[in-house]
Amino acid sequence: MDNNDLSACELPDTGAPWSFRTEPSPRWVRVKFGGETIADSKRVLLAFETGSLPVYYFPKEDVRMDLLVPSDYQYACSHKGIASYWSIRVKDRVSENAAWSYLTPNPAAKEIEGYISFYWSRTDAWFEEETEVFVHARDPYTRVDAIPSSRHIQVVAGGETIADSKRPVIVFETGLVTRYYLPIEDVRPGVLIPSEKTTRCPYKGIATYWDVKVGDKVYKDAVWSYQKPVGAVEEIAGLVCFYSEEMDALYVDGQKWSLPSNQRLPYKRLEK
Repeated sequence: MDNNDLSACELPDTGAPWSFRTEPSPRWVRVKFGGETIADSKRVLLAFETGSLPVYYFPKEDVRMDLLVPSDYQYACSHKGIASYWSIRVKDRVSENAAWSYLTPNPAAKEIEGYISFYWSRTDAWFEEETEVFVHARDPYTRVDAIPSSRHIQVVAGGETIADSKRPVIVFETGLVTRYYLPIEDVRPGVLIPSEKTTRCPYKGIATYWDVKVGDKVYKDAVWSYQKPVGAVEEIAGLVCFYSEEMDALYVDGQKWSLPSNQRLPYKRLEK
């Protein structure tokens, strides 16, 4: 199961002490499925749990319960209690076990009594205000900065320098590895082969991918770009970024890149 499709206690044990807290979110949040808005609230709770992504919980009064069908499925969480599930039914479309609620939560999770949440991947679209948000709720304590720079970036693959730029945009994202976005004009022509892969990021938008081909060697899905990124990182629009850890080498001002101890690779790439 995908980490982004997990709720409650279904995440793998990280070894960290368990904690759970909620806070009211000032954001207007809506969930859509089958052409219907199934949840619409300006008083959601944002829940933070050890080892989990942030999760929006909606007051049941702000959910179209007439479009939810009770399920026999339940999940027992030793921390929060027993989660009851619903499927979404809109005309001929059904999304099985797409919503859950702790009807009688344990004391540690008392704040979410009377609230219901949804799996992102089992609905059609989520919106914060008028902006569509992908994959999971955005953590208000995560910062993403896209800063134009004059650092000298060189990318080596297949023993050859395939990109050389002094006009990158550097993306600094809380806790994650620093990324260097380059103008495509600074990449050697012919080494990027369009891929069919796309991914979605709650902080940056929809990414398209390229393979890198140098001679007979192919680096699969090793480059990505956001053609229409969300406003907070609009500086990276149309630029390309290499997976530094998958190239032969990446140099920043002549220094070979390596993963800093205080940064981590994205969960998805770690699974590869």
